[in-house]
Amino acid sequence: MPTPTQPINGADDREQQRGKINVKVDLVNILASVLDDHNRPAPDLPVQAFQIYEEGVLQKIEVFESETQQPLDLALMVDSSLSAHKEIGFEEEAAAHFIRQVLRPGDRLSVFAFDENVSQLAPFSDNVPTLQAAVRRIPPGSGTSIYDAVLLGATTLERRGDGRRRVIILVTDAGETTSRTDFDAARKEAVRSDALLYTIVIRPVKNESGRNTAGEHALETITETTGGNMFFPDTPQDLGIIFDLIDRELRTQYRLGYYPDPRGPANTYRSVEVRVLNGDYHVRHRKTYLTGAQ
Repeated sequence: MPTPTQPINGADDREQQRGKINVKVDLVNILASVLDDHNRPAPDLPVQAFQIYEEGVLQKIEVFESETQQPLDLALMVDSSLSAHKEIGFEEEAAAHFIRQVLRPGDRLSVFAFDENVSQLAPFSDNVPTLQAAVRRIPPGSGTSIYDAVLLGATTLERRGDGRRRVIILVTDAGETTSRTDFDAARKEAVRSDALLYTIVIRPVKNESGRNTAGEHALETITETTGGNMFFPDTPQDLGIIFDLIDRELRTQYRLGYYPDPRGPANTYRSVEVRVLNGDYHVRHRKTYLTGAQ
């Protein structure tokens, strides 16, 4: 039997709800990579060690996962102009090893190549042999459309749906030459999609005075904005180590969620800062997000 304070049916509740205005406030999810003073992932930190600020205002953490189990959607994008590189075999095999290592149940990966165009060589799947075969048959190209690659990777990941982590792995010489998209459009789409960008720059010329570094600086900005990381291998053999670092970081990320208070205006960019207390830690996370319609 219901107690005197419990209604027998929902009629009273429905009557009360008619006079209320419901406002949907979207949960903001932040993936944070926390590194110690030796640049190693710092696992097992409690929620009390974290603080989140939006536009300088401290927020209440509503969701916390010390090692997120959200599945991955990865867009592996390889600069086709690297196909003319004499060490391309090392690059292909390092990428093939990464595919085998990173994919776990529920994860999906797609392989793209980009030169003056961006082509999807293998759709999103967990079929490791098919994905590895796609990496090993990247055709040679002439131009390098970095901004187009970032934009297409981000929009493709965004269409994959919610509840999954979105990651772009970009392997390039950073010599932007042929994009139809500009820097601002690529960065905005990366922010809109909530994708993490990991950039691996293969430098044919090590001396900065001997190469155009504008593409590198642009990629550094986009990468930092998304909360990803940027790597500059000294030799092709370093690629295996870098892919291992990316894999380890993706498996030790913290997921923090909060409901913005106050909520920003619709369709505006909001700055976010994650702090870790009581320790010498470096935190990487996306620095901004785009509010939805209200």
